[in-house]
Amino acid sequence: MGRHHDKLLNRLEALRKSTGLTQRQLSEAAEVSRKSINAIENGVYVPSTVLALKIARTLDCQVEDLFTLP
Repeated sequence: MGRHHDKLLNRLEALRKSTGLTQRQLSEAAEVSRKSINAIENGVYVPSTVLALKIARTLDCQVEDLFTLP
């Protein structure tokens, strides 16, 4: 499993890298800052439902592939 917040485990960094996207490319597609993507990947920020759905759509996966409860 990737890095995690105490309330949310995430695999965002691994899945993003597997698609060949940079943080900048993902942030532009999801319409957020690169810093937001970095904060999510490092477990500092828990994304909103809308943002999680945008990221999943961009990475062509389900939200549950990216984020799970501990």
